[in-house]
Amino acid sequence: MPADEFSISQLAVPAVSVLISFLAYTSQYFFLHFESAPLRKDEIWKINIFALCIWICYFRACYINPGQLPSDRKSVDIDSPEKDHATGRQRWCRRCEAYKPPRSHHCKTCQRCIPKMDHHCPWTSNCVSHFTFPHFIRFLFYAVVGMSYLETLLYERASIVWNDRDLPRYMGPSIVQLAHLFILLVVNSFTVFALFILLVRSLYSMLFNMTTIESWEMERHETLVRRARVLGGHLEGPGGVKIKIKKQEFPYDIGLWTNIKEGMGGSANIISWFWPLAATPNRRTGWKFETNGFEDPGSSWPPPDPDRIPLPASQALHDDSQLPKSYSSARDTVEAFNRRQSEDLNRRVWTSDIQRRKRFHERYQKDNYESDEDRGSGPVYGDESDEGEESWRNAEGERLRDFGVDEDVEFYDEDDVPLAVLMQKRKQHR
Repeated sequence: MPADEFSISQLAVPAVSVLISFLAYTSQYFFLHFESAPLRKDEIWKINIFALCIWICYFRACYINPGQLPSDRKSVDIDSPEKDHATGRQRWCRRCEAYKPPRSHHCKTCQRCIPKMDHHCPWTSNCVSHFTFPHFIRFLFYAVVGMSYLETLLYERASIVWNDRDLPRYMGPSIVQLAHLFILLVVNSFTVFALFILLVRSLYSMLFNMTTIESWEMERHETLVRRARVLGGHLEGPGGVKIKIKKQEFPYDIGLWTNIKEGMGGSANIISWFWPLAATPNRRTGWKFETNGFEDPGSSWPPPDPDRIPLPASQALHDDSQLPKSYSSARDTVEAFNRRQSEDLNRRVWTSDIQRRKRFHERYQKDNYESDEDRGSGPVYGDESDEGEESWRNAEGERLRDFGVDEDVEFYDEDDVPLAVLMQKRKQHR
């Protein structure tokens, strides 16, 4: 991470803490010295209770470990590595050098694969994940409710000032008090508006058991389906490979009640959803998720994306029948290993070229092959036109890196499983 980016991320949590302190405590100082309508005792209690809930939830959203894949896979509930039967690939993270469980993504800031990663939040300097999402939701909820209550108190005092505007100056609040009230109103109004939008968006995603990254993947999938519809149901991948694209349902939407439980850490206790000190989800969970069964058991998420395939599928199959063979002598084994190493090197070189693959609308020049909606609403020409199809943006102009994902790894996450891992897998099958 660049030094300037690192320093900015370090300032995020202190900046939010200063904002919370300013709104929660300097507002009380203003109310206590506002003679026209001093703060009542019940209002003092409510403001400080909301502030305490905000502090607790924010601290936990910032400092709770978002999770990482244990070195001992047997210590958590993880199925055998997910396999994409459309491409014959297994999800493998080249940074972590480990199998990538479903719904996990490699965060470029945390520098590891995060379970059920929603996004990396710059304001908490932490990933919103399976383990931190409940704390993040509670923080947004108490921040919106608490600041909305503060807004009513500020509006009440502002109304008094406005109604007394014709009185002599010495009978009203001082210039400093007026300035303080104005700043509190502006800052609180903008903050609660922004957090309300974020809360609604997060709750909406939770109702469908869909992370922010998965919403991006769903929109990407719908774009590919539209493209394939006008190209005979298939899209061309690297090396001329034809990939069949069909509409695929989101697999983790398992019903409204269950979706909410999953989002709140698996708890069915409604009171615990609002309790700031509620327990963090069990560390053994977050690596295996129930599906709705609408698609074939062999289907994987995200759906096949031709631009995410670094090698022709015919070269990428790793079925049990294609595991490393036994050789009659040590020399044959070494020679086979060297051949495989050379092939892997050539493939990686070719993969780096594929990462600069032209965008879809540049590969297919005819206008009737793709509508403007399929191109994504972000800038597709100009300075970023050479970044290839992996720089595709959704309708809001976002790409994977905007959610904190390491694009260099994530876009081609179905990479070849290393030979040593395949050999170990072969031994386990004996």
